[in-house]
Amino acid sequence: MSLSQAQKKAFRSIGHHLNPVVTVSENGVSDNLLAELNRALNDHELIKVKLALPERDDRAAMINELLADSNAELVQTIGKMALLYRRNPKANPKLSNVTRFENHHGRH
Repeated sequence: MSLSQAQKKAFRSIGHHLNPVVTVSENGVSDNLLAELNRALNDHELIKVKLALPERDDRAAMINELLADSNAELVQTIGKMALLYRRNPKANPKLSNVTRFENHHGRH
């Protein structure tokens, strides 16, 4: 399932206000990192990931690896931040960033 442009726009608006919940360091992808990534995606559906890698090509490769390992979709990348989304039909509405901010769309 790929996201429509309208969905991406709405998710970018929500993601703007999120803090990163997972940080990927130069150590790469470990089992613990994948477990935390999957937990965060299950709970929040839409998460921000910080890639603490200096090289742009390394960050792109890391994003591709994370997407493949988590079955998530890339919404946006800006610099060292990536916004990932994976739908969870049983998401807790109090934890899901999509549900909590669905009527937000960038307005305060």
